[in-house]
Amino acid sequence: MNHIRIDIDRVLSDINRNIFGGFIEHVRRVVYGGVYDSDSPLADKDGLRSDLFEALKRLNIPIMRYPGGNFVSGYRWMDGVGPREQRPTRHDLAWNTFETNEYGTNEFIGLCRKLNMEPYLCVNCGDGDMREAVDWVEYCNSTGDSAPAQLRRKHGFEQPHRVKYWGVGNEVDGQWQIGYKSPEEYARALTEFSKVMKRVDRSIEIVASAVSVWPESPQLAVHHDWKCEIFERGQLMLEQAGNLIDHMAIHWYARNPENDFAKYMTTAEQLSEQLSAYEGLIRAVSLEQGIQHRIGIAIDEWHPWRHVGPDSWTRDQPPNWVYNLEDALVTAMYFNAYIRHAGSVRLATMIGPVDEAIRTSLPDRIFLQTDFYPYELYSCTCGNQALDVFWDGDTFSGGDYTGVRNLDVAATLDEAKKQIVIYVVNRSRNDAMETEISLAEGQFEGTVKASVINGADIKTENSYDNPDRVVTRKSNIDASGKTLSYSFEPHSVTALECDIR
Repeated sequence: MNHIRIDIDRVLSDINRNIFGGFIEHVRRVVYGGVYDSDSPLADKDGLRSDLFEALKRLNIPIMRYPGGNFVSGYRWMDGVGPREQRPTRHDLAWNTFETNEYGTNEFIGLCRKLNMEPYLCVNCGDGDMREAVDWVEYCNSTGDSAPAQLRRKHGFEQPHRVKYWGVGNEVDGQWQIGYKSPEEYARALTEFSKVMKRVDRSIEIVASAVSVWPESPQLAVHHDWKCEIFERGQLMLEQAGNLIDHMAIHWYARNPENDFAKYMTTAEQLSEQLSAYEGLIRAVSLEQGIQHRIGIAIDEWHPWRHVGPDSWTRDQPPNWVYNLEDALVTAMYFNAYIRHAGSVRLATMIGPVDEAIRTSLPDRIFLQTDFYPYELYSCTCGNQALDVFWDGDTFSGGDYTGVRNLDVAATLDEAKKQIVIYVVNRSRNDAMETEISLAEGQFEGTVKASVINGADIKTENSYDNPDRVVTRKSNIDASGKTLSYSFEPHSVTALECDIR
């Protein structure tokens, strides 16, 4: 028998809803053929398809990162503003294609306003410079009469966009990146970029590009001779720019190249170890340097990794990345980890709400991939406080880990609603997990809403022809008293919304 015990007085932290953010980049069909598809019969005047709009609304996305990604390290934001017919076409060296710049800053801000998302812009710290970054902040946020602010008004936007979140570069620790920087080089650049950007607008929050190259990173599987300077890099950034930055960004992709389900199911253990290590680094250097404000962790690129082809593609021939049920389990485990680390993880932007979770390769029809459903489930049900949950029970071994609990659990509290939500990933391939759920104080009251994401087996995929093989099923359970018994299906994601008194 498995046990989950909930004590609503054991609050870990408030939860920042920005952990349910998204990320769009000028690559594949994310922008062109995705959020901007003027040739689709379903497109509105801004090129946004009605079917994609409705799917994105379901995800309840609070913040969106743009325009990269690798793309940003060679991007000139000035190319993407003003009349479309005057915008230049550039060779995009990041993805070896040609960028028409039909879509840029103001189109992205318009998308955010339509979907009630906070815009998060990443400046070019690859082949770009401080002046370019400062001008972009002024263009977006200034109320004065500087040239960038006047240019925004000329383009039809009298009021500032008030962009709060600004990233300084993307994956600068990766040697594949345009303008790769050593730890010393990036710490210096980060300090100077942040200093002048905040002089333009002191209210902005700066996201530093910390770590994308981990020892098990997919990039290192190909480029095994690259050196990882994970903690040296972070320490220098904090020592030199700690009083200027607000978030340290890490990128982390879960992989299953060996097709080893048990190992893949230890994703939560790997991620939690790395989050704990980086939390420790931030605390230690903040104490040493006397940094008074909280510096959070931003996971501003994350997702199951299905990249098995070459490192280049074109807009017309994107890779066919299809996600299955085991990827949906991993997506849920990411969210569980973010909830359990809610005190430090304040921002997370998943790649691929568009083109991956929502496939748009046909002009008049979409289908929702398996990873869409946990994203929707967590984003739409999560409470505002993370609880410190106790759970134990059956275990398994996978990869380098032994004694791993079959159930991966997180829970949240909404005090105003008097509701707890218990999130459980059953990582067993074959066995249902009979579980007793108990409350330390209070009682279950009335109906528990159960939402379950599952399919026939772990390799089940959705497609245009079969779009509903993996979906969210809902049911109600009567509950009263201090305990509840529930059987979690094999290879499933479950959310139990429980009213308490």
